[in-house]
Amino acid sequence: MSRNAFLAALAATFMLPDPSAHAQGGALERRLASATRVECRFEVLATGDWNGDGASASVTKVDREASFFDIDVDGGTAEADGPFGTAFIVVRYAHGYLHFLQMSDAGPLHVTTVLAQETSGGRLKAVQTRHEYAPVALPGFTSRPEMYIGDCAVT
Repeated sequence: MSRNAFLAALAATFMLPDPSAHAQGGALERRLASATRVECRFEVLATGDWNGDGASASVTKVDREASFFDIDVDGGTAEADGPFGTAFIVVRYAHGYLHFLQMSDAGPLHVTTVLAQETSGGRLKAVQTRHEYAPVALPGFTSRPEMYIGDCAVT
């Protein structure tokens, strides 16, 4: 066997998927596809802004929660708890990603995505983005684009 063929065979061996990881991934995907309730906690926040002609971002630690219930993946609907009550939202599952889309009549769009990848304790990785902008930044309110990183419990 030539050196190049040996190296190619060796590389292929290490690139083969781990069967147990695939089985676990399939179970996590099924769990997401059949979710009826999702409770998330986010610990890191990246906030974007524009300064003159350029864009910038800052990263801080946060303690933020979000919950979704009455999830009907097949029907594409769910409800979300929020500071102003419950909101009816769109839900979509696709290949290991569970997306929640919340569009406000006032303009903002919030997207939460839960991934079929574990963090710890059976929780799954999650990202939430908030597409908002207000001329004045008010502490405690979303007034600039935000991205939260955390995890969720899925039932």
